[in-house]
Amino acid sequence: MRDAVSQAGRKILAVGVLVLAAWVLFKIAIGFVTAVAWIAVVILAVIAIIWAVRVL
Repeated sequence: MRDAVSQAGRKILAVGVLVLAAWVLFKIAIGFVTAVAWIAVVILAVIAIIWAVRVL
């Protein structure tokens, strides 16, 4: 009985660790995608400004 409780506790802890690790990796991935998107927006804005200045 004691071993079964110990095994169940270890499995619950392992699931908790996996969920936490997945959440952290998800947040990192979202942050990376957001950073890349902002860099693309800035580059496009600079290109738009250069184009607008040349047209005027």
